[in-house]
This record gives sequence, structure tokens and C-alpha cells, in this order.
Amino acid sequence: MEIHSKLLNDSHFIYDFPLSQLRLIPDGDNTWFLLIPMREGKKDWSDLSQDEQHQLTDEIDLVCKEIQKHKDPDKLNVASLGNMVPQLHIHVIARYKDDRAWPGPIWGSVANNEFDNKEVLFWQDLFKSR
Repeated sequence: MEIHSKLLNDSHFIYDFPLSQLRLIPDGDNTWFLLIPMREGKKDWSDLSQDEQHQLTDEIDLVCKEIQKHKDPDKLNVASLGNMVPQLHIHVIARYKDDRAWPGPIWGSVANNEFDNKEVLFWQDLFKSR
């Protein structure tokens, strides 16, 4: 199963869950994950079987809990848009009341801080150890 080139180019590999590949968007301000279900030809939530939907929900929940534990966000945004990339993928983004786009959407805004590549290793180690 191939991942769309835009998703690959815009993110770092973190972990392979039973259904999804977890990837990290290099944003210097907000922890921003993608979960990409590794199923060919899926573009919408409803394209997944109910069992796959349940598995994806479990994977989203795990990512959300780890972000809450390690980054203490004011809010978590969980979204699937797919207007630019048709392959099904879920965004999980830590949001803060003082972030660059609060309370609006973070899409299209530019990070104020440079991304620290140590974040990739931190999250890879964390999910590998689970």
C-alpha cells in the first residue's frame, strides 16, 4: 500500500499501528500527527469496514492520550478533510489558547518556531515502547 507523496513529503514516520501508519508533521509550535489507514483506495471514513473504523478510533484515542500526557494541550483537534489529498488520513493536533491560530483553524498558518527533529525520536521511542 502506497502513501500519497504529499503526506510522505510533509511528515516523518513515527510508528505502524495495526491499521494505520502514524506520522508527525514538522510543526515547531503544535504537535501535529497524521494517522493514515493502510488500506488501498480509501478516501472517506465510511469506506472503512466497521471493524476498521473501530480500530482507527482506538488508534486515534491512543495518540490523543499520549499527546495529552506529554504536551498538555488546551484542546485536541481531530479531523479528516482530504480536500487536497484524497487518501484517507486523520489529523490529530495539539492546540493551545495562545497558539498562532487560536481559536481558528491551524491550516494555512505558518509556525512561529523551527521544528526540533528530536521530536521525531521522542515520539518514535514512546510508541515503540508501548
